[in-house]
Amino acid sequence: MEMNQEENIGIQGKVVAVTGGFGLVGSAVCRELLRRGALQVRSLDCRKTSPWSDHLNESGVHCINGDVVNREDVEEALDGVDCVIHLASYGGSGKEMIQTRRIEEVNVEGTRNVLETCVKKGITRVVYLSSNGVVFGGRNIENGDETLPYLPSNQYVGPYDQTKSVAEQLVLKNNGRIVESGQGSLLSASAIRCPLVYGPGEEKYLDRVISNARLGLLLFKIGDPNSKIDWIYVDNIVLALMLATTGLLSEHSKVAGKVYFVSDGDPINFFEFLRPLLKNLDYELPKSSLSISLAVSLGNICKSMYIMLSPLLNQRWIPQPLILPPEVYKVGVTSYYSIKKAKEELGYEPKTQPEEAMTETITYFKDKKRREVDGPSIYAWIFCVIGLPSILSVAWLPDIGPIPFLRVIALFIFRSMLGLRIASGVVVTAHVSEGFYALWLARRVDPRNATAWFWRTLLLATFSLRLLWKRRGNEVEQTTTSEGLLANLMSV
Repeated sequence: MEMNQEENIGIQGKVVAVTGGFGLVGSAVCRELLRRGALQVRSLDCRKTSPWSDHLNESGVHCINGDVVNREDVEEALDGVDCVIHLASYGGSGKEMIQTRRIEEVNVEGTRNVLETCVKKGITRVVYLSSNGVVFGGRNIENGDETLPYLPSNQYVGPYDQTKSVAEQLVLKNNGRIVESGQGSLLSASAIRCPLVYGPGEEKYLDRVISNARLGLLLFKIGDPNSKIDWIYVDNIVLALMLATTGLLSEHSKVAGKVYFVSDGDPINFFEFLRPLLKNLDYELPKSSLSISLAVSLGNICKSMYIMLSPLLNQRWIPQPLILPPEVYKVGVTSYYSIKKAKEELGYEPKTQPEEAMTETITYFKDKKRREVDGPSIYAWIFCVIGLPSILSVAWLPDIGPIPFLRVIALFIFRSMLGLRIASGVVVTAHVSEGFYALWLARRVDPRNATAWFWRTLLLATFSLRLLWKRRGNEVEQTTTSEGLLANLMSV
């Protein structure tokens, strides 16, 4: 991508630290800082790896493993830095929303650590990535602006927004504070309020929605179908952060001590936003809807279950909750904001329009789906995981536990033990045969995942095999299309 000559003004030759640099936005910010001529870019992240970490290391980003909650880690990462872009946060989606203590630590104490370290080390520029939720309490907001007040702590829809509000106010309170070893220099700080982020590689919202759709767990729409919310493409939020950074680094900063709403400038219903993505992945939007009140009740049930599982929430085998109360409000209640101030004072203008942004996002998730072993709905899993052991148990095991009861039901269907045992043999033979057929077919269609297709089909039989057949059909269609295009080019 070509760079305008003025893009690197202020950033060129500077040492910039990015907290949360291993995330979708953080990694894109690090790469953009390098592109704009930063002398050194440092990433501070508590994760040791992420989908973007290898590329960051290869690009020359200095990656530091540490936690913003630990002051020593922050001081190490920020030593000798000219500017900090503070993105690290916790609790915005899924299981994280239950872990209130960690949310408070990262969002509030982590931000305080960053600010105090800046003052201690003479760092005079801080850009903070905030959230639209700092002014949202679950009631409609249409075209809101930066004059909207913060809410009392008990009026936020969840701990994430409440702690982001506290952190944003900390950032603004520290603007103008005298830094040490800076010969009277003042700390200049600004905050960018961000809505839901999307784009290739997004793993908090879209990946979860797609997984639910694949498993058949995207059961209903939420709220008024006319409700609208903001979204922002990853390139656009990176642009906003760069504009805030260059604004603070300019000689006569006009953005210090200010906050800005940014977005794609195209509010849309949450589920209508998902429609083209799911359609291109061969998944369906739910047809039924739930009111906000019913969805909140369901969310509270999920919340109660996950609170009981609190000690285990960091385990990968614990699935994400179906829905939680804060998410109900965020997807089902109108809340969108004007970006006029960001346009006028930052010069912000979304550089990637929603249509192009969605096309890029769809392309990424389609490619990801092709690289992975697809699976059927959770109902097929339940049917096979329970059904196959059940028919084998009632056909061959002695009368223990619930087997006599299950055998009575099975005999009602198959009429005799001989019929039941023949049926169990046929089922096992079918599963094994389809498993080996899937292995043979996958070696031609998807060789990288051939073994996984074997084991999945061995367990799920036709439910898995038909997805492999569909993949074969797609590959044939793509090959035919490619050959047709090549033939047309040859004939020109």
